[in-house]
Amino acid sequence: MTTRAGMLIAAGALVAGTVTVLPASAAGTGEPVPRPLPPLAWTDCGIKAYPKLQCATLGVPLNHDDPAGRSITLALTRIPHTAKTSQGPLLVNPGGPGGSGRGMAGYVAASLPPKVAAQYDVIGFDPRGVGRSEPALDCRPGHFDPVRPDSVPRGADGERTAVERAQAFAAACGKKHADVLPFIDTVSTARDLDLVRKALGAERINYLGYSYGTYLGAVYARLYPERVRRMALDSVVNPNGVWYEDNIAQDYAFDTRHKDLMAWVAKHDAVYGLGTDPAAVEAAWYRMREELRDSPAGGKVGPGELEDTFLPGGYYDGYWPTLASAFSAYVNEGDPAPLTAAWERYGEADSAADNGYSVYTAVQCRDAAWPRDWNVWRKDSWNVHAKAPFSTWNNAWYNAPCAFWPVEPLTPPDVGNDQLPPVLVLQATDDAATPYEGGLALHRMLRGSSLVVEQGGGNHGVTLAGNDCLDEHLSAYLATGTVPRAEGGAEVDAVCAALPAPEPEPAAAPKKAGKKAGKASGTEASGDAAPKTAGDEAGAQAGTQVGMKAAAARGLRAGTTLHGLLGHVRRP
Repeated sequence: MTTRAGMLIAAGALVAGTVTVLPASAAGTGEPVPRPLPPLAWTDCGIKAYPKLQCATLGVPLNHDDPAGRSITLALTRIPHTAKTSQGPLLVNPGGPGGSGRGMAGYVAASLPPKVAAQYDVIGFDPRGVGRSEPALDCRPGHFDPVRPDSVPRGADGERTAVERAQAFAAACGKKHADVLPFIDTVSTARDLDLVRKALGAERINYLGYSYGTYLGAVYARLYPERVRRMALDSVVNPNGVWYEDNIAQDYAFDTRHKDLMAWVAKHDAVYGLGTDPAAVEAAWYRMREELRDSPAGGKVGPGELEDTFLPGGYYDGYWPTLASAFSAYVNEGDPAPLTAAWERYGEADSAADNGYSVYTAVQCRDAAWPRDWNVWRKDSWNVHAKAPFSTWNNAWYNAPCAFWPVEPLTPPDVGNDQLPPVLVLQATDDAATPYEGGLALHRMLRGSSLVVEQGGGNHGVTLAGNDCLDEHLSAYLATGTVPRAEGGAEVDAVCAALPAPEPEPAAAPKKAGKKAGKASGTEASGDAAPKTAGDEAGAQAGTQVGMKAAAARGLRAGTTLHGLLGHVRRP
């Protein structure tokens, strides 16, 4: 996660890291004696979408520097190779931190060309603390229950209430999970991956990581460069901003992407009836937000929940038709029901979200130092909010527990690397969750890497999501290890055109504008939000993506899509 726009750097306010994160082997002092790893016992756990799915568990040390100490359990999934010759394991990760990866094995195996997928054992996993790995974190159940206080502070009392809420989450996490919090971090997870490699009996791994999974992959490669065979990194975290600066950078990028949505709504005024001027449409959205302060939609959707609902539109434009329909129905018809349905579909937090957020904070607050002086957060957030108001304060409160975290921070490792085989880096130019600068930065840090850019693309997670050009680069790399190379020393090695923006849903036929239409425009509005999708067993999380042709073409269960697996809640 990093930005197209400038970043506010508060380095002087950051608390210096106090713990060395590299394992003893990386420091040259000898690796601790490992505990013997029993063979993985794979059992059938297939579901309708992925009937060949297998499951297993692996015990790993809680503290890798004490391998004979307490053990925790990782949950794994596998789609076995079917070709006569195997290229080994392909570990896949959807990001987070806090994202469940068990469903990724089936999705990736089904989405790659059959001849390529057949050559790999595709391995999904829930990282430590996540999902069905044990113990699974859940610091403060119901932390996101509606209706939360308005994310934009209204005076000292409003800010104090929000600060106390963040403090309560940090304190609850420290009280409930004090024994494991010091070991929920990216380096520990990367060391887990090497034990997965050993348990699989592989000398080297292949790796496909999205979003935060790109940072996890880069850290693994730094620790174990000789154990990397192939590595594809899609939608790249900027390692130079972990994590405070990266989150501030996201604020600018998501605001820009929200403006893209408003412009798309204006373009389709004949359907949504909110006017043809993007600025006027955006103003109507903020008036809707203000109204929800006093009268939350369905008694559930206040300003913070509205931001949660529309934030997924910054990750994937396939959500735009549903979001636009809900927006239109509220403004033009005075009907809050589609907005409530959209929140239930995209923004509502359940127990899995509670777990994901708990791990998100545990990893990010532990990985690197954050400002401990709340005055730094206040100053930075107001400065950014003045230019990028869409989600700046919402994101600030999402990360605010790190200002009060009960465990001292680590020092992030330098992930620069000149010891790897060619790494394939894939990045959209207008990605809001992990902005373009992140892809450039990591490309420059990994000598010999190849950068493939989706020009004009604004979605997050660009491969295996319908863009044939990008998929061809990924498939060729996994099949043969070859990467594109630019001529003349150009930094970008290959460029793919972005997919076209979505069209309004067929059900969104024009409606006669209602009483509220004058607040935005006087034209026509549109229909209802689609129903929420349920999840699969074996960790295949539900996708809510609209019109994912790639998934439909491959016969996947409706809703089982890449963007559903990646998740869409502020995860870099």
